[in-house]
Amino acid sequence: MVYFKTDTNMKLQHQIVLSIGTNQGNRLKNIENCLQFIHQEIGTIIKVSNLYETPSWGFDSDAFYNCALVLHTYKNAQAVLTAFLKIEKKMGRVRGQNLNYQSRIIDIDLITFDEEIIETENLKVPHPLMQNRKFVLLPMQDLNLDWEHPILQKKISDLIEISPDKSVCTLVQKLEIPLDKISLENYNYIAFEGNIGAGKTSLATRFAEDFNAKTVLERFADNAFLPKFYEDQSRYAFPLEMSFLADRYQQIHDDLAQFDLFKDFIVADYHIFKSLIFAKITLAEEEYRLYRTIFNIVYKEIPKPDLYVYLYQNSECLLANIKKRGRDYEQNISASYLDKINDGYLEYIKSQSKLNVLMIDITNRDFVKNQEDYLYILDEIQKKVSE
Repeated sequence: MVYFKTDTNMKLQHQIVLSIGTNQGNRLKNIENCLQFIHQEIGTIIKVSNLYETPSWGFDSDAFYNCALVLHTYKNAQAVLTAFLKIEKKMGRVRGQNLNYQSRIIDIDLITFDEEIIETENLKVPHPLMQNRKFVLLPMQDLNLDWEHPILQKKISDLIEISPDKSVCTLVQKLEIPLDKISLENYNYIAFEGNIGAGKTSLATRFAEDFNAKTVLERFADNAFLPKFYEDQSRYAFPLEMSFLADRYQQIHDDLAQFDLFKDFIVADYHIFKSLIFAKITLAEEEYRLYRTIFNIVYKEIPKPDLYVYLYQNSECLLANIKKRGRDYEQNISASYLDKINDGYLEYIKSQSKLNVLMIDITNRDFVKNQEDYLYILDEIQKKVSE
C-alpha cells in the first residue's frame, strides 16, 4: 500500500484578449465560425463582447464587423499566434507581402497576454496600436476586465477617452458565448474524482477557472503515522486511515465554511467517500468494518455534491500518466493496485441511488494539452445537466 501527495501547484491558464474583424462575405457568419474555431482549437472562450459595425480603418472599403473575446489557454503567446494564423488560412485569408491595409474575410489580433509585455520580431503585446483603434477598445470595454495597459498605465475606459479615433462604431447585436450552452444554474457544488494519475486536480482547477468557481483541492498534511505505516503496515494502517479521514473531514468543513453553498459555485477535486475506498484496500476485514461504522457517521454530516464526476481511465494509461509526470514517490505503483482502486470507485458508483453521478471515460485523452479532449468532457457534462 502506498500513499501519495496531492500536487496543489497547478499550472494556471493564461488569460488573453483577441480582437476579430471581417468585412467580406457574410460577416456575421465569419465571426461566428471564427469564434467556434478558436474555442475548438486554441482555448476556452470565457467572454465575448457585443458585435459592432465599424468603418474601415486606414483605407477605403466596406465596413467591418468587430468583436473581442477573453480566452483561457495553456498555450504560450507564440503558439497562440501560430494557431490563429492557421485559423485565418483555413477561413480563406491569404496574407501576402503587401503590408498596406486591405479587405479581409477574417482578421485576428492578439491584444493582451496576461499582464505581459512581449516584443519579438513577429509579435508585440499589448498590441501597439490598440489605443488608437476604437473598434478594439469599445469591444474590450464590454468584457469588463480588471486590466491596465502595462506600458501606458491606463484602464480601457481611460484609453477610450484619450483615443484619437473619432469613428462611429455601431452596436449590431449580442454574440453567443460557447460556455453558455452548459447550463449550471442548478449546480452549486461539483466534485471531480478519479484514480491516481487520472488528472482530477488538473481538470478541477481548469474547470473552476473557466466557470469562475471556487475550489476545494485536497491538501496533503504531514502525517505522523505515515512513516510508521511503512515500517509496520498491519499495526498502523487503522490509525493512518483514521487520521486521513479526520483531515479530509476538517478540510471540507473549513473550506466550505468560507462559502455560501446556495450562492457560490464550488468545484472540488475529491469527494470524502474516497476515504472508504482506500480504507477497504488497506485495512484488515475487522478494522474495515469498524472504520466503515465511523465513516458512515461522519459522511452524514458532509455536504454532498450536486454532481459527482468520475474520470475513468484504464490502469495502463494511468501508469503511463504517472510515469510521464515523473514523481519519485509514485514510481512503485502497480497496475493491480490501480485496478483495486478503480474497482472500489465503480462499486461505489453502482451503489449510489441518491448521488447525481456522471462517469466519463477519459482513456487516451489529454484534457490539458488537447482542447478537443477538454471540450469532450464539457460536452458530457452538458448532456448530463440537460437530462
